[in-house]
Amino acid sequence: MFGAYGHTGRFVVAELTARGYVPVLSGRDARALGEVADLHGLQARVASVDDPASLDRALAGAAAVINCAGPFASTTGPVIEASLRAGIPYLDVAAELEANLDTYAHFRHRARDTGAVIVPAMAFFGGLGDLLTTAAMGEWTSADEAHIAYALSNWHPTAGTRLSGAVSRERRGNARLRYRGGQWEHRTDAAPTAQWTFPEPVGRRSVIAEFTMADVVTVSQHLAIPDVTTYMNAEAVRDVATPDTPAPAAADESGRSAQTFLVDVVVRSGGAERRATATGQDIYAVTAPLVVEALDRVLTHRVKAVGVTSAGELFDAPDFLRALAPHVEVETRHLQERMTAD
Repeated sequence: MFGAYGHTGRFVVAELTARGYVPVLSGRDARALGEVADLHGLQARVASVDDPASLDRALAGAAAVINCAGPFASTTGPVIEASLRAGIPYLDVAAELEANLDTYAHFRHRARDTGAVIVPAMAFFGGLGDLLTTAAMGEWTSADEAHIAYALSNWHPTAGTRLSGAVSRERRGNARLRYRGGQWEHRTDAAPTAQWTFPEPVGRRSVIAEFTMADVVTVSQHLAIPDVTTYMNAEAVRDVATPDTPAPAAADESGRSAQTFLVDVVVRSGGAERRATATGQDIYAVTAPLVVEALDRVLTHRVKAVGVTSAGELFDAPDFLRALAPHVEVETRHLQERMTAD
């Protein structure tokens, strides 16, 4: 795996070893890489995205590659190219909108034509919301709109999150992205505020609407939903936007922080509404069981597609969500259809 010594990467290494995998650790910082390798008794191979030959050596003999190294605008392209040369599946945990859109745009046809499996954003942002939206859709083949709302008890960002956010802002300039009418729009106005009623015990909260995250990319790539919107509770937005908000602090022996999350998905079609909700602890740590479960399903051929594919398109979404227990609790009762008032 590439980027094994970052905050999220360390959780992924621990999850891989706990599930019986023997990952080969890779990244450009030899000292940091060695620390993680020594901790788990694993092999380390120093590699850089600026040196394709080093990436080829790092992936030699591997069954697949997981990319945890941000900013992903710099790493996805070179690591995907290396995975294609090696003939192995590629998965990443990118939350950067532009990086994920680039992956679909640049590799969709090559991956499909060669039968390669490339899975972007297989993480809390991108993967989990996509799985919940796909599960909520059920037998529906289309819907009018999808809304994915996040409630985080806090958001203490990692250094990687801050760097990736800075790269995304630099690429967008003063614009922000939203998905309306089946098209991406660049907006220069401020994102609107709204109220969202989350399931208890969170309840009604102020949210920033059109706080566009990777779920909008993954959902829109395979589900016929012309309007996809993500929301973030205002407290979490203030946390992540404040320069002196501290990094996550371990609250248990696994290294997880005390942060909790609730993801609330509502899909509407005509007068019908379906809902799916997931809760858990630590958005960075929970990425590990998400991407490792995806890896396991890819390697055991439990997939429904090839090419550049998102979690909801590639896997049986309800079954995948069940497999995430006890890391994520999904309220399946919210998947039942109900009619909204006229």
